[in-house]
Amino acid sequence: MAGSAAVEFRIDRRSGIATYLQIVQQTKQALRVGVLEPGDRLPTAREVVEATAINPNTVLKAYRELEREGLVEARRGLGTFVRRTLGGGAAAAVDTPLRSALADWVGLARDAGWERDDMSALFSTLLDSAFEGETNA
Repeated sequence: MAGSAAVEFRIDRRSGIATYLQIVQQTKQALRVGVLEPGDRLPTAREVVEATAINPNTVLKAYRELEREGLVEARRGLGTFVRRTLGGGAAAAVDTPLRSALADWVGLARDAGWERDDMSALFSTLLDSAFEGETNA
């Protein structure tokens, strides 16, 4: 894909999660589901600031954290580029029957009046239950 990535950061100022961590988490999520691939360029700090009205240093802090983790690399004068994906194959799950089934479920939940937080809470509870006793490396 080696171009400018189609990732848009959404900052929730009420979440209690530091803004830079929200950027890190959203980038990692995009890497896991295949929205971001090696070679993709992350939005510039200026682009993120214009879209989210956050401090440029916050964006740079997030990008430095991602670089420290070996997920991205800064190229002076060019931008910040994805080095590797996450998820051990989950990135290929963009167009799988599992993703389609989950998308169908989300649609049914929305039609039934569920809100995002309701779905997230249920999904998190089920994930916690499924992986109970395992440690996250």
